[in-house]
Amino acid sequence: MDNAKQIFETACHYYKIYTMKKTIIFVHGMFQNPKSWEGWINFFESKGYNCIAPAWPFHDGEPATLRNHIPEQLGDLELDDIITPIETEILKLDEKPIVIGHSVGGLIAQLLLARGVVSSAVAICSVAPNKMITFDWSFFKNAATIANPLKGNEPIPMDLETFKGAFANTLTDAQAQTEFERTATPDSRNVFRTCMTDSADIDVELPHAPLLLISASEDMICPASLIEKEQHAYTDETSITDLKEFQGRSHYICNEPGWEEVADYTSQWIDRQLNNMPLTEDFKQI
Repeated sequence: MDNAKQIFETACHYYKIYTMKKTIIFVHGMFQNPKSWEGWINFFESKGYNCIAPAWPFHDGEPATLRNHIPEQLGDLELDDIITPIETEILKLDEKPIVIGHSVGGLIAQLLLARGVVSSAVAICSVAPNKMITFDWSFFKNAATIANPLKGNEPIPMDLETFKGAFANTLTDAQAQTEFERTATPDSRNVFRTCMTDSADIDVELPHAPLLLISASEDMICPASLIEKEQHAYTDETSITDLKEFQGRSHYICNEPGWEEVADYTSQWIDRQLNNMPLTEDFKQI
């Protein structure tokens, strides 16, 4: 009887694990807000996930309103001001969530993973930890524009020309216009500046929960070469650090045409981690 009871309790335990709703935290990047995750939230909610997309401080509301009325104190915003409230909310949850982040949000996802407060992380076109850079002209050009010390704490007002030229460079003019109006926001230079400080440091030699890094071949903000460099930096052989590059995509990969393919790949990767399944060669080729 004791053996049968133990088997029953074990079965109930695993049934609960595989049937309970998991929570996904979506973290947006610079020049975006939770509006940029609407498609992904609908996609993952349809699969039974509980989805939360917190706004960074001074990023809540309609992007058009934020562009036309830049919030006071936005220019003072730093990386730690974003991470702290997100981590605080995560610690209130009943279980460790999954985190999916884009750009600076991808860096935040890696930092949360390193702190051990999430069960797995997906970092999409991610700003790199540990002051890591790549010798790519587009990277240097855009980084210098954002971090420009001569501008002090003056916020950066995203404009359509910059959005189309650097952020969403694979879109047509009409597509870029639509997406700019729908999702583009102003931002703080100090967010990116503090991504290049100790606030963004990770001990990449330590074991960590599963991490998926996603890159885009046409990304001019966080080039694919930088994302590959990030993967190689993680050296613990017992930990999962996967990399997937999507061809023909820009930094706006989460919303440009075909974003569903990226979301589906992410979903399949997450399912494999939840079920403790190895990443097969067939899946790597998807």
